[in-house]
Amino acid sequence: MRRLPPEFFARDATAVAPELLHTLLVIGGLRACITEVEAYTQDDEASHSFRGVTRRNAPMFGPPGMLYVYLIYGMHHCINVVTGEAGDGQAVLVRGAVVDGVDARLTNGPGKLARTLGVDRSWNGTPAEVFTDGSTPTVVEVTPRIGITKAAALPRRWIAHRGRPRSAEIGRGSAQRASASQCIQ
Repeated sequence: MRRLPPEFFARDATAVAPELLHTLLVIGGLRACITEVEAYTQDDEASHSFRGVTRRNAPMFGPPGMLYVYLIYGMHHCINVVTGEAGDGQAVLVRGAVVDGVDARLTNGPGKLARTLGVDRSWNGTPAEVFTDGSTPTVVEVTPRIGITKAAALPRRWIAHRGRPRSAEIGRGSAQRASASQCIQ
């Protein structure tokens, strides 16, 4: 297992996003195997960076490989990893993950994932700890992004499956405890 260097993230968000599937994001000692991501670039109307640098989105314009954490609806934090070159305003939103010993229904959305990992704005601008063993997901589905109105039709959402749709894996039957280590073989 090796930590991904800043150079890995110094590429377009649309190239980095699918390669983050089945990597381990480590935050506060918790291991999250990334299973769903969305890409946002500065030329994208749905991106926080579209209108330029602000106090809120400044980390998106910082060096690659840092965390960009923001609050939506005044209640949910979202975890992003900054991509592209410094000054380019790009990031990959981590929408879902498998976290060791946690019911998968608590990590299948960006706000729920951040809450489970204990991520708040204090993590904004800190280095992302992302590890890989080089494995890739069994099946990757590419879809339009969800929860946005601008540029919503762009195919910039990637979902890793284990042979069946994620919606079929989450929320059926009794609580499902997961293991991030099973995600990376």
